[in-house]
Amino acid sequence: MSGIRNIAIIAHVDHGKTTLVDKILHTCKLFRENQQTGELILDNNDLERERGITILAKNVAVNYKGTKINIIDTPGHADFGGEVERVMNMADGVILLVDAFEGPMPQTRFVTQKAISAGKKAVLVINKVDKPNCRPDEVHDGVFDLFFNLGASEEQLDFPTVYGSSKQGWMGPDWKNPTSDITYLLDTILANVPEAPKREGTLQLQITSLDYSSYIGRIAIGRVYRGTIKENMPVSVVKRNGSLQKSRIKELYVFDGLGKVKVQEVEAGDICAFTGIEGFEIGDTIADFENPEGLPNITIDEPTMSMLFTINNSPFFGKDGKYVTSRHLRDRLMKELEKNLALRVEETDSPDSYLVFGRGILHLSVLIETMRREGYELQVGQPQVIIREIDGVKCEPVEVLTVDVPEESSSKVIDLVSQRKGDMLVMHPKGDLIHMEFEIPSRGIIGLRNNVLTATAGEAIIAHRFKSFEPWKGVIPNRISGVLISKEKGQAVAYSIDKLQDRGKFFVEAGEEIYPGMVLGEHIRPDDLVINICTEKKLTNMRASGSDEKMRIAPKIRFSLEEAMEYIQADEYVEITPNFIRMRKIYLDENERKRMSKQMEAE
Repeated sequence: MSGIRNIAIIAHVDHGKTTLVDKILHTCKLFRENQQTGELILDNNDLERERGITILAKNVAVNYKGTKINIIDTPGHADFGGEVERVMNMADGVILLVDAFEGPMPQTRFVTQKAISAGKKAVLVINKVDKPNCRPDEVHDGVFDLFFNLGASEEQLDFPTVYGSSKQGWMGPDWKNPTSDITYLLDTILANVPEAPKREGTLQLQITSLDYSSYIGRIAIGRVYRGTIKENMPVSVVKRNGSLQKSRIKELYVFDGLGKVKVQEVEAGDICAFTGIEGFEIGDTIADFENPEGLPNITIDEPTMSMLFTINNSPFFGKDGKYVTSRHLRDRLMKELEKNLALRVEETDSPDSYLVFGRGILHLSVLIETMRREGYELQVGQPQVIIREIDGVKCEPVEVLTVDVPEESSSKVIDLVSQRKGDMLVMHPKGDLIHMEFEIPSRGIIGLRNNVLTATAGEAIIAHRFKSFEPWKGVIPNRISGVLISKEKGQAVAYSIDKLQDRGKFFVEAGEEIYPGMVLGEHIRPDDLVINICTEKKLTNMRASGSDEKMRIAPKIRFSLEEAMEYIQADEYVEITPNFIRMRKIYLDENERKRMSKQMEAE
């Protein structure tokens, strides 16, 4: 084999990374002719398939013209930036994928910045040139400007460009002349991405990812930076804090296609997986037994958002899930910390509650969604942004928000964003849409997506990325309307819902089990209202025409997990079980709620 190429695919969300990897796998004849593979082979967990996004970075390896190419598929969302930062260490070059219509987007900027600062050389792929309104030449100029603004070196600015369509399965030097396959891209990779350097000397390997097998246990993955790693080899583990641990490598694997192959030794430059080492973390260095040298630690951006996770203590606790105790919750969060670098967990005064810090709502909601599918019951509080004091000034995280929207809806979007302390930076036409950029506090983004989509009839395309911590921008108005709260425990009755429809919109429907203190709907006024929807119609022995009119009940409003997290206020929880998402007040008893609100006012 003539050398190894390690390459990461980076792009904005939905620009076609995983589809491109599919086509590379097919081109390199990884599958039998008659094998049914389906689409998006790498997005293999249920959550990724449902949402249509990549959450975890994955490795595959293909052979092309006698060269082994290790490909790392990365997520596009900034919330999973921890994944991108980790895998950059494994790659020698990057494929930057950009949509031929949308051009460089906020996320493109975010991942490109990571690649440039890591000193990686890029191959630009302008994808989706089969779109009717595409503008590949403008996009190419836009990417060049982006590289220049991010401070790329002369060598990095001299990037090759490939045009094509992953979906149709072709890549070529000219977008006007489609080719028959994607071999042009693979040839470009071989010509431009540097070969993985074979550094001589003692062993150095940094663990950058984890895998888990119920049969073997934890598997470490990383790239051999220097020297050679062998089976049954005694090694030293240099921890992130500098401490040493002696251990031994048991089994050694390299990536081949979608799977792994067991080998005896791996040389510098290749990516491998190994077992046998206990208690390792991402970022640890596997080094020589006698004189260990550690590699620099992986730097990860800090979290910007926190949420309270607590056990489910509602009247319906334990009806739905398998894991309900605080011990279960604690163990699961600690297990998540092992592989999710951008996450932090802190204990609180209460043994039942934990503060969980993450990159954003999506980052935390994916964790919650994974937990509920595993059978956990839990409650989460309102998302809070992390506030820091820098040079004696109270600072909060500020994000750059980009919105693409039809012209007729642009004024509504500007109005909504400016209410939440957003400042407009850019506004210009982009095809038949208006492209706008704002600076907005992270607090203002919580719950904004829903409002924008409602105002623009679902036509807005929204993306945001973290910029920096800046001085506090002042108070942002919360949810305007109050909520309808249940008074009784029982089943919701259609007759009662019908009679109370003029009070607000309902989140429950007839026949649903409810309990006191549960949020049933949105009140039309700013204050909360306690209602009873378990009252049935009293039967009379007199028949009269017109007394039994038909009931017309509006359908209930259904919330997704993120929408519910964004909707609740400081005195509310979202109760999450494998089959239900309910909203409730923290204090279920009405008298206790009144007492607590008086205390708060007094303070």
